[in-house]
Amino acid sequence: MGDGFLATFDGPARSIRCALAINEGVEALGLQVRAGLHTGEVEMTDDDLSGIAVNIAARVATMAKPGQVLVSNTVRDLVAGSSIRFHDEGSHSLKGLTENVRLFAAER
Repeated sequence: MGDGFLATFDGPARSIRCALAINEGVEALGLQVRAGLHTGEVEMTDDDLSGIAVNIAARVATMAKPGQVLVSNTVRDLVAGSSIRFHDEGSHSLKGLTENVRLFAAER
């Protein structure tokens, strides 16, 4: 994945809180991280993950600005009722998908 990494979580809210904490933690070092989150089914082969959910997460990450945690509408919908707030970033065309995906920036 080059200079990026892929992590899996047992819940979407935990993934958002982790990404926000990473961004907050690296600020003191003068660094910024771009995070893109999506949830869906993945295929595990040996020590690798694949599938459309992995591809969508990677595409969402490329849309994120430095220091931003960007999530797909799927993730946002799954954490409804949590204390996590979002800013609507609009509908975007992502490579490899026929339908646009609405993206949201998670806020501290």
